[in-house]
Amino acid sequence: MKRATLSDVERIDWLRLARTSGVGPVTFAKLIERFGDAQSAIDALPRLARRGGRAKPLKPASRDEARRELDRLDSLSARLLCACEPDYPDLLASLDPPPPVISVIGPLDPDARPVCAMVGARNASAIGLRFAGDLARQLGEAGIVVASGLARGIDGAAHAATLESGTMAVVAGGLASIYPPEHAELHAAIARKGLIVSEMPPDYTPQARDFPRRNRLISGLSLGVVVIEAAERSGSLITARYALEQGREVMAAPGSPLDPRAKGTNRLLRDGAALIESLDDVIAVLEQTRRPSVEAPAMGDYEDEPLDPHQLDKEADEVREQVASLLSPSPVHRDELVRHTGAPARAVIAALVELELAGRALIHADGSVSSAYP
Repeated sequence: MKRATLSDVERIDWLRLARTSGVGPVTFAKLIERFGDAQSAIDALPRLARRGGRAKPLKPASRDEARRELDRLDSLSARLLCACEPDYPDLLASLDPPPPVISVIGPLDPDARPVCAMVGARNASAIGLRFAGDLARQLGEAGIVVASGLARGIDGAAHAATLESGTMAVVAGGLASIYPPEHAELHAAIARKGLIVSEMPPDYTPQARDFPRRNRLISGLSLGVVVIEAAERSGSLITARYALEQGREVMAAPGSPLDPRAKGTNRLLRDGAALIESLDDVIAVLEQTRRPSVEAPAMGDYEDEPLDPHQLDKEADEVREQVASLLSPSPVHRDELVRHTGAPARAVIAALVELELAGRALIHADGSVSSAYP
């Protein structure tokens, strides 16, 4: 996504598009890619949703709603960052696709120093909490910012140990929605000294499905992810998977085979994660890490040359219902849909955008697609 400075009106339209129902990160990026700017994409939304089979007209978020969100952020001393803007974090901007908008509060510059994420079990052991706190503190003293998810357990220990040296908390809800409640003081301290990052409106209360999106941001803001204590189905393993997809380093601390909280970390080690026992281990991995390029071109799904919009509509018409019939609650990568349909990627993507706007599909940020939530 090309960097550009937006006018006040353009920022409001960018926020409106991001907050419109059915517009996830992938659909947002494809709409900007196809129509060039947020206002043109907004104008096209009702038609695209209708083509996807939406019964009721799709109503984009209004300018008044966008202005109210910006006013609310001002009241929190927070700010909105759009993915194309120069002050949007470089590592997030390198993702394909980046979150269209994030809101942040706090003085920390996420691009000023290297960032390493630390995640792990909410019900962490005493030794796990001690190791996380000690390692996080040492990372901070070495000039590395520690990022985590402000959850109970390992996350909280990592944040508390790096309040003075620099810490970033990525939250699943809005900036004003404190979760878990017992981290209210920690939340306030990070807002004063570090940085809190959210992809959601400021007063949004998180739901279970929002935490994987948060995990994608944690790894996306970091050069590498250290996992300390994680059960086999832990959300920390989702963060590790995102890190691998994003080209970030994955590190894990080994644990006792008798402790269920070590099952996930030990599996990461078997699968090739770097074994971490000390600060030196983390530094050695990060020093070998190649920083992703912000200007690296994303793999577009439309042709390099502009395609006649009527031709694209015709191609989407031919494949849309076939694509819809292939979807289930279990996500499948969109490349598989292209293979099964035998249609051009641009037609499949155009059809998926219409289906998501119609509420018939969910396009996940990792490129997979599923049927919409019941």
